[in-house]
Amino acid sequence: MVVAKETVSRVGEPSTDLAGEITLGLAGSLNLRRTVLHLLTLIRPRLADWAMLVLPDNSGGLALYGGDSAGFHNVVARASVAATALGGVLRTGRTERLPLADGLWALIPDAALRAEAGRQGAGDMLGLGLTARGTTFGALVVVRGPNRDFSAHDIAVAEILAARAAVPLDSARLYEERGRIATALARSLRPPTLPEVAGLRLAARYRPAAEHLDLGGDFYDIHGSADDWLLSLGDVCGKGVEAAALTGRTRQSIRTAAYFDRRPARVLAALNTVLHETGSDPFVTVVCARVRPEHDGAHADVELAVAGHPAPLVLRSDGRVEQPEVSGTAAGMIPAVEYRSVTMRLERGDTMLMFTDGIDEAQGDRGLYGVDRLRALLPAYAGTAPGVVCEAVEQDVIEYLDGRPHDDMALLAVTCGRYT
Repeated sequence: MVVAKETVSRVGEPSTDLAGEITLGLAGSLNLRRTVLHLLTLIRPRLADWAMLVLPDNSGGLALYGGDSAGFHNVVARASVAATALGGVLRTGRTERLPLADGLWALIPDAALRAEAGRQGAGDMLGLGLTARGTTFGALVVVRGPNRDFSAHDIAVAEILAARAAVPLDSARLYEERGRIATALARSLRPPTLPEVAGLRLAARYRPAAEHLDLGGDFYDIHGSADDWLLSLGDVCGKGVEAAALTGRTRQSIRTAAYFDRRPARVLAALNTVLHETGSDPFVTVVCARVRPEHDGAHADVELAVAGHPAPLVLRSDGRVEQPEVSGTAAGMIPAVEYRSVTMRLERGDTMLMFTDGIDEAQGDRGLYGVDRLRALLPAYAGTAPGVVCEAVEQDVIEYLDGRPHDDMALLAVTCGRYT
């Protein structure tokens, strides 16, 4: 017990009071870095002279947190600790006295952290498993200087502290991981950057129903090359993650089908088959337009097909507004659908505007916004850039809503003519 008394006098007695502080101090925070740093601050120097946390990283490695520099964080390969005593703690979750005879390099797989721990004059080192929800997800490493070994009582208290810290750490870790997944999903579903196309000018607007999110059930896309492009815009039935996942599947199916055949009717037929065979309960409405422009912008030939979606409006350069007569069944509802297409020509200065039902079905105090109101708005913008048209439509719909909730909104406009 002489060593234990020396430990108390120099380090401060670790007690269950510290466990309570950890429970209260870490509760409620889902920021992993903040949670880690707060835990390390509580541990030093009351339990140990130096501490480090080893947590799994989303890249498949191990993230190391610790040291004297606030927020120190580095990632190392799991293989660097697999054969060490620390690797055993990570595998089993059991507390181990880490053998200093193996060398700090084998226990702390980072040069900067090794140097910091070494400056403490390491005399005793523990590895404590962090286990929550039945799984060991990391380890807490604590170090004391020479002649200040961890007593049996100290080890028991350290295990209590590790157990108290494990759940909030794991919650913050899972929250961060889910945030990364959501970000990756949002990035894959985020509306694409529009390409520059010879003979055409393109613009789009996208406003999800949830203003704080970057994704929703509406989408638009454009792909092709040279003088042959496929434009698609659609609306997935439903909300939330399920709708977002179906949006991604729809976009990829359209892109894959267009790789083999850019005829809109064929693309929609392929999409319908894919969605129906995969058992998608929600349906998808889509408008597809194959646009083949002249490089000088004199005109562009358009082939158009729709699946349960309103046809686009065509704003002629002289202010006339037309809507092609074309219809088709929403994709994914029945086994086989034969879609039909119509053709038209855009002359220089003409704009084709594709829109989702978040525009025409926007609910104001006078009822739905409606296609008629949209048609009446457009002539004032004849001959303007497609971006101006999209912005004007979005602004008019937002004013009509007058602060009311709205559905996802998407607009995609293509104007015949070269960029100037």
